[in-house]
Amino acid sequence: FAKRLQANVFMPDYRLAPEHPYPTPINDAFEAYRWLLEQGHDPGSIVFSGDSAGGAMVVSLMVAARNAGLPMPAGGVAISPWANLEHTGASMRNRDGIDPIVSKEALDLIARRFLNGALANNPEASPVFADVRGLPPILVQIGENEVMLSDAIRLATHLAENRVRTSLEVWPNMFHVWPIFADILPEGEQALVSAVRFLEDVLLR
Repeated sequence: FAKRLQANVFMPDYRLAPEHPYPTPINDAFEAYRWLLEQGHDPGSIVFSGDSAGGAMVVSLMVAARNAGLPMPAGGVAISPWANLEHTGASMRNRDGIDPIVSKEALDLIARRFLNGALANNPEASPVFADVRGLPPILVQIGENEVMLSDAIRLATHLAENRVRTSLEVWPNMFHVWPIFADILPEGEQALVSAVRFLEDVLLR
């Protein structure tokens, strides 16, 4: 993104579970965004992007910023978002064992460690349950082989039904966070090109 958008990238080193469970990672990332604004950066020149848990955090951070009265970023890209920690989507069953990167069993364990007793349907942790009204444009990219497929589609639907400009890309045969292999995987390169095109558009609004 830095090279393709000719932009500066700020990557907050937020604390992670299990040592620092929910809501610490979200709070840390929120404070990083607040700090950027305090440094005088125009929110219209800022976009969020993340993958997996970070993909869900794209939405959760926007919700937290809106609730705190902070200005919204220009938009965001959620790649393979882990958007529903209840793991109730159909793909958690019918894609389990197909996705080579993630399994439902592993996600159940990680979710318990992350939540540390909090409810899986907490809207901060699972943005499919959040009040997303008033958020800026969001692109959701998900691989068709992912166990997270159904819940990512649910997230995109939830955003769209609440009047958030939403783009959803489902990539056939792709697995969890496939764009990370863009150097060797044509579909990864194509997904990055598409995400950059989306971000360029929202930054020019």
